[in-house]
Amino acid sequence: MSNKKSKSKIFVLDTSVILFDHLAVKNFQENDIVIPITVLEELDNFKKGNDTVNFEARQFIRFIDGVSVGQNLNSWIKIDPNKPSKLKVYMNTEHELLIDATKVFGDRKNDHLILNTTLATQKEHPDRTVILVTKDMNLRIKARSLGLTSEDYETGKIKDVEGLYKGITQLEWNNSDAIERFHSRRSVNYKEITDSEPFCNHFLLLKSNKNSALACYNKTTEEIEKVEKITAYGIKPKNAEQTFAMHALFNPEIKLVTIQGVAGTGKTLIALASALEQRSLFRQIYLARPIVPLSNKDIGYLPGDAQQKINPYMEPLWDNLKLIQNQFKETSKDAQRITEMIQTEKLLVTPLAYIRGRSLSNIMFIIDEAQNLTPLEIKTIITRAGEGTKIVFTGDIYQIDTPYLDTQSNGLSYLIDRFKNQEPYAHITLEKGERSGIANLANTLL
Repeated sequence: MSNKKSKSKIFVLDTSVILFDHLAVKNFQENDIVIPITVLEELDNFKKGNDTVNFEARQFIRFIDGVSVGQNLNSWIKIDPNKPSKLKVYMNTEHELLIDATKVFGDRKNDHLILNTTLATQKEHPDRTVILVTKDMNLRIKARSLGLTSEDYETGKIKDVEGLYKGITQLEWNNSDAIERFHSRRSVNYKEITDSEPFCNHFLLLKSNKNSALACYNKTTEEIEKVEKITAYGIKPKNAEQTFAMHALFNPEIKLVTIQGVAGTGKTLIALASALEQRSLFRQIYLARPIVPLSNKDIGYLPGDAQQKINPYMEPLWDNLKLIQNQFKETSKDAQRITEMIQTEKLLVTPLAYIRGRSLSNIMFIIDEAQNLTPLEIKTIITRAGEGTKIVFTGDIYQIDTPYLDTQSNGLSYLIDRFKNQEPYAHITLEKGERSGIANLANTLL
């Protein structure tokens, strides 16, 4: 074995990694970490604000301040006194390099200074493997074009997205008389249908050559129980998947629900309708979506007060509420009740930025476009849940709008993978589009 392979590696961390996970420096085992001074400069710009990236920036700055007390960060320092891995801040961005990224790409932007730090680290440690770690795909490509080794930050990533838990299984039950008996008995022990025990709150579409039945597995009783169609505030499920989703949304024992599906499958609509139907069970209904700034600009760039700034991002939620409301005559009690709930803040559309630190008791909380959240943001929201609270995440893991997340690393995929088979949790993947024929064609062909 060569000396280079036997020595620990050096990982150079980009700003995107720190903003994704402020404790990332602890996740590289016995290897050493380099933080370019440019990264600290960028973190300084992120430290103010209420978004998760601002929290991550502040926490990392506090962490570095704590581990470096009485030490020189320009030299290697221990990350943990009980572990061999070390950390240093690379101070100098003016290097004498055979390849200068600022000249190669014709720009002294921060990404290129970080590339130069990686090149300089490699030059100083020719006997060790140096790897740039970044969640910025384009920066990884640029690094490789300079002959550098570059990787994504893998902690928290789902390895097999195609195999991600769907929450639904179709079972062939060739005995049609058994399905008839199931309809009348309303439940059956799982061993009468399948050899392997289903996950908790797993949904089953039972089929024979003559008839079918919708069912859900109750882990406590080990029974597969019949699922009935539910109408919620005038909204009726249009397919089996939506029926399963509404069953989970109405089940008081299930405190956490995720609904994954492409545009037009009815994720948000059935979640909102189910919340409205159960309004008497909760003190408030919260509706939220992550704010993904346009052109990487903070919403502070938008004109108006705080509510006016967030309204454009929340418009899809209002559209679904209007669709539900427009089923009824304007003078009807059902239509007026929605207006009254909004006016009295029984129904509240809110940004996620102010959730941290709060305790949400007796709330039904619906978070739309959850694929644009990081795993830490998902954890932050769920850990706010107090007694009597039900949380619903909806989203499409294949339609991500943030530059540093993908189908494997987004919070919704992470949550589905980690929570499957937990008693207070249910997941449903909606695959059949119900918005319109042209919307279904777009999802299929484009």
